[in-house]
Amino acid sequence: MTISLVWFRDDLRVADNPALLAAVADGGAVALYVLDEESAGIRPLGGAAKWWLHHALADLSSELAELGVPLMLRRGPGAQVIQTVASELGAGALYWNRRYGGPERAVDTAVKEWAAGRGLHTESFQASLLHEPWTVRTGAGNPYQVFTPFWRALSERDFRAPLGRPDAGHGFGGDLPVSDRLAQWALVPTAPDWSGGLAATWQPSAAAGQEALADFLASRVRDYSDARDRPDQPGTSRLSPYLRWGQLSPFQVWAALADLRSEGTSGPAVFASELGWREFCWHQLFHHPDLATTNLRRHFDAFPWQLPDATDAAYSGSAVEHLRAWQQGATGIPLVDAGQRELWRTGFMHNRVRMVAASFLVKNLGIHWCVGEAWFWDTLVDADAASNPANWQWVAGSGADAAPFFRIFNPLTQAKKFDPEGKYVNRWVPELLTSDYPQPVVDLADSRRAALDALAATKSSLT
Repeated sequence: MTISLVWFRDDLRVADNPALLAAVADGGAVALYVLDEESAGIRPLGGAAKWWLHHALADLSSELAELGVPLMLRRGPGAQVIQTVASELGAGALYWNRRYGGPERAVDTAVKEWAAGRGLHTESFQASLLHEPWTVRTGAGNPYQVFTPFWRALSERDFRAPLGRPDAGHGFGGDLPVSDRLAQWALVPTAPDWSGGLAATWQPSAAAGQEALADFLASRVRDYSDARDRPDQPGTSRLSPYLRWGQLSPFQVWAALADLRSEGTSGPAVFASELGWREFCWHQLFHHPDLATTNLRRHFDAFPWQLPDATDAAYSGSAVEHLRAWQQGATGIPLVDAGQRELWRTGFMHNRVRMVAASFLVKNLGIHWCVGEAWFWDTLVDADAASNPANWQWVAGSGADAAPFFRIFNPLTQAKKFDPEGKYVNRWVPELLTSDYPQPVVDLADSRRAALDALAATKSSLT
């Protein structure tokens, strides 16, 4: 029997998984997940993401077992581990779904070259994006820098229908090489265990993702265009972590949305464009692999953002104190603090509040966007290698199709507009009207003027 190795990455599902289908069709399928924190340029996962991954892998193992496909776990440099496991198994074929970050593509290329030299059949598939990032370009042949024409070009295309689950009984039934135990990886926190709020908020399984999608489309999507901006209401889809980990595929979401898009109401169309924004972020990362560390608009390199290190207990100063207050939800700005506390408790923050909190850090506190991006990377269950930095650069004004830097969200105005009865703020900041609540760390008007003055000075220095 030919042994076919399927390499799981950010595609932790058994339905609509073309790599798994191909391996099962060969017969003798073995699944492998590699926890790679060592390959050059690979970004280690944050704490909340590790928590989600632990539970997602446990769920995937159960689903694969129902198909008769064993799941192996190994930790180490991706290319090296794949070569080792394929050799140990005597695999005749290797399948995976494509990744689009620069370091990840380098790993995949190395594996493909190694396999070709040994006559090992390899094949990769499109599974996590509706389009391949290199296929959507402007009329001049360049990558898109503006979302609206990008989405127009993309949404006019036909996308494949989601694929089904493989048939059971085609997995490898022999003796396997040694696999790591999931508990060995220590992905869930223990000392202390801060994940209680995450566990109370989320079920990190593919079935839960399907249920969340069905519930959203049945009850909330028609009002999405307005309700999505209200953190005091359950108006968003909350599908982002399931898409991030591939427990839902964009093809499944797009197909489920198809009938509603034809109704003519604005909600489904706006939600579809959010899928488009996700694609646009990956489009940016593909063309700019250093998206998480480098301004796309390079003139912002001269902007005098501060880079405090709040992880160093000995490092003090106003910037560090401001950063710590922002991280802890203790800035004295209610909407910002509510968002940061929601994030710490649940691993999630409402998108409208994300924009407000990010704007406050970057513009009112004058702290570099990459510092906030790193905090979100560590604390969000949906921390995405493309969307997270792209959205931070959008808020900062340094990214593609970004909000102008002079667009500085006023957290008080935003709260009045989108949390008019204070339900969201009062839930997360119950001490708001007591003496325990801190005074604002900065004056909103003064810090806004300082940010605009810094922008003007930066422009002057470049002319």
